[in-house]
Amino acid sequence: MYNMYFMSNEYGDVHYGPEGRVFYGSVTVGERGQVVIPAQARRDHEIEPGQKLIVLGNADGIALMSIDKLLAVLGDSAELLTHVKKTSDGS
Repeated sequence: MYNMYFMSNEYGDVHYGPEGRVFYGSVTVGERGQVVIPAQARRDHEIEPGQKLIVLGNADGIALMSIDKLLAVLGDSAELLTHVKKTSDGS
């Protein structure tokens, strides 16, 4: 079982767990498939209005990540992927 600690502020309740895991709350999917990212999550991850995010997923669920952070995680792999794509396209 994870040990989580709880923090409440003027923006709502946030639960912090081990290894940087955070529970920001729940969201509701609107009729057009839109969700509102909780304000504290936007602040913590420096998500600004109009910013594009990458949607990642597997059988367990989905995750959102900024393009810049994804490229930082991938590091040199992103450059390698570009070369692989060019090669496979015959470019």
